[in-house]
Amino acid sequence: MHIKFWGVRGSIAVPGRDTLEVGGNTSCVEVRCGDTLIVLDGGTGIRLLGQELLGKLPVEAYIFFSHVHWDHIQGFPFFTPAFIPGNRFHLYGGNNVTHTLEETLAGQMDYPSFPVHLTDMAAQMDFHDLREGQVVTIGEGSDLIRISNARGNHPNGVFAYRIDYHHRSVVYCTDTEHYDVVDVKLAGLSKNADVLIYDTMYLPEEYSGEKGGGPKTGWGHSTYEQGIKLAQEANVQQLVLFHHDPLHTDAMVADKERRARESFPASIAAREGLVINL
Repeated sequence: MHIKFWGVRGSIAVPGRDTLEVGGNTSCVEVRCGDTLIVLDGGTGIRLLGQELLGKLPVEAYIFFSHVHWDHIQGFPFFTPAFIPGNRFHLYGGNNVTHTLEETLAGQMDYPSFPVHLTDMAAQMDFHDLREGQVVTIGEGSDLIRISNARGNHPNGVFAYRIDYHHRSVVYCTDTEHYDVVDVKLAGLSKNADVLIYDTMYLPEEYSGEKGGGPKTGWGHSTYEQGIKLAQEANVQQLVLFHHDPLHTDAMVADKERRARESFPASIAAREGLVINL
């Protein structure tokens, strides 16, 4: 299992001098299980992934969207492989509000918001609306891949995903807000995982409102402290701090990583280009 980070920010892309090391693109993570390509979210980072895939055509990939807020879908209209005939994409997401995944992706590319419609993309696209607890399987026998899900705590809904392959596992848990106790659904999904990618958008003092202009309760995001509690409860081997606040500079992300490692040494802050091999 090969994990690569193409976009690690939350809310909005933030290019600039203060974000060069961590990167400014929004959420997109590539997971390769053998020869099978799985993509988690389609934020602006998916554009960069698409450019790399142009040298590996034809492409077949399975794209799982945690939810359809802008920072997780707005890169998809710029995903070049989706415009090329002969490529095939299996797209999965929850029917969280009033529209299916296909309707939502088409909506962001509709007039007057975008000049090219979803139907102009020439690749074959298969859309799948997921239920909570549904397990998707890819392949068979010893090469079987299992993708399971659980609902997180986020306005309009969100799915966390777990990918299991060859006795290795990665959990993608972004855009969720912690409770007073560890979320039992996420603890179950993350049990004994090799890697937990977790939303640590706010510093604890920002979430509480001691700094940063008021409390962030109800905004649907978490902290590295809560990520550590989940990792410890679930016996996770490595914690990846993810979905960095757009206001956080490279130095602030590095300090967040340092603080997390004081309590959970196997913590690392996600950065564009970071690769984890299991």
